[in-house]
Formats: sequence, structure tokens, C-alpha cells
Amino acid sequence: MVQAKALVKRFGEFEAVRGIDVEVRRGEAFGFLGPNGAGKSSTMRMIASVSPRSDGELKVLGMDPSVDGPRIRARLGVVPQQDNLDNELTVRQNLQVYSRYFGLSRAAARRKATELLEFAQLSDRADDEVEPLSGGMKRRLTIARSLVNDPELLLLDEPTTGLDPQARHLLWDKLFRLKSRGVTLIITTHYMDEAEQLCDRLVVMDGGRIVAEGSPAELIDRYSTREVLELRFPPGEAAPDVADLAERVEVLPDRVLLYTGSGETALECAHARGVRPLSSLVRRSTLEDVFLRLTGRELTE
Repeated sequence: MVQAKALVKRFGEFEAVRGIDVEVRRGEAFGFLGPNGAGKSSTMRMIASVSPRSDGELKVLGMDPSVDGPRIRARLGVVPQQDNLDNELTVRQNLQVYSRYFGLSRAAARRKATELLEFAQLSDRADDEVEPLSGGMKRRLTIARSLVNDPELLLLDEPTTGLDPQARHLLWDKLFRLKSRGVTLIITTHYMDEAEQLCDRLVVMDGGRIVAEGSPAELIDRYSTREVLELRFPPGEAAPDVADLAERVEVLPDRVLLYTGSGETALECAHARGVRPLSSLVRRSTLEDVFLRLTGRELTE
């Protein structure tokens, strides 16, 4: 569905995307993870055929965006990071008007709107104005609008940012349903649990480059350990020397993280040498552990 080789995007002297290779397979959910400024959005805009590449090769749906941009865009669905619904129209009208941009007749646009309202669980709000809708409803409407042309490839930029847990899980369910219908998904997200839930494969970007690629499980296995032991100590107390109890130890201002195959064993060893934390927690390694190891904990803008 998407094939990029040595893909580059420059803005003047600044190189936002620095020669990446990406392949997205039909029917999968593919993720781009990375801190702010990593190059995710620039890559997504090139795939969406709205921003020309500066160098390298890019094929989307087997076509070159620099030549076949309109044909590619006709077969894409795009969910932007910020909802850009028309507040002067009703929920139903937002879908019907957008359908007309893709050449649907008025009758077909009405049918498609009814179908998508049911999919998004918005049928009971069909004739309401957009402005009073909750954030979750607006997000579902934005996703529904992106489906009016029955896209083969759906691009979602931070699809659940700012939503409460219930709304996030409902959106996850809708995206699972789309994937089961054969729609290919490309997702950028800052939520590591979302990436683990939704993505079959993903890449981690940092500084315009891909620093890791694989399934969530493969990345955790490659860059982290099976478990993590978290030890919390009183503020201002020096962290004890426990470096020999784990494969890797990370000292943070409020806790010490021990990356190990067995958190319980590491905790027993710490207790045996007199280490007495305020609290301890043994948990499985997550994609967030991988992400922070690869991209660091420093804030980037």
C-alpha cells in the first residue's frame, strides 16, 4: 500500500525526514511513533500526497504522488489531528456535503451518511448541530467523514488525543472493525497503549530517522526485558546501589527502575541486602519503556 525508499523531506536547510525506508502492507495497522519533531507528520503528509517529497522514492497505492496525487487522494481517508468539522452544518450535513466532494449523487450521499451515522453511533444526533457534541462524538464524526469515499487506506494523526478512556476504547473498537473489513490503517500516536492495541507493526522515529521497527511484542523483546521493578524512595534520599540486580537500571527523581527477567527475584535480592523502598511494583515491560529508551526522557519541541 505504501513503499518508501530513502525518503527525504526538507524545509529550506532543515531536514525533517532524513532518508527513511517504510513498507506498509495491505490490510495491516501500521504505526509511526516518535517525540515532537521526529518527522512523523511530515511523513504522513507525503503519504497523503499533499506535501511533495524532497528526495527518495515513494509509492502510495502503487502510484507516484508527484504524478498521481489526485487519483491517490480519491482513494484515501484522512483523519487530521484537530477536528475540522463545519460547525454551521448538522452532523448529517457534514457527511452529506463531504460526500459530494467525491462525486456521490445526492441520493447516494444520503445513504452513505445514514450508514456512517450508524457506524459511528451518532444516528440519534444526526440532526443536531456539531458544536454541542462531546469531544468523543466529534472525533467519531471526523472518522466517519473520512470514510465517505470507502477508502482503501486510512491515515489517522493522533486519533484519540484529548479523549477520556471510554471514548478512546470506543474509537479503538471502530478502528478494529475497519481493519477487519480490509481497510489499511496508518496511525501516529503518543499513546503507547494505543500503539500496542492497534498496530500490527510500527516504526519509532527520532530526529527524522527510523530507530526501530517491528511488532510491539518484537520491539519489547528486543529493547527491553520481560519485567520492570519500580522502587520508590523518600524525596531527597539517595538511590541505593542495585545496578547488579538487573540487566539495566534507570535512576529517576522519584524512583528507580530495574529492568529484569524476574521482578520478584530482583525485589527479594534488594530486600536481602537491606534495601527498604517506600513502595515497590513489579510490572511487565511495555512499549513505553522501549520508546523512552530509544528516544530519551528529555522534552523535545
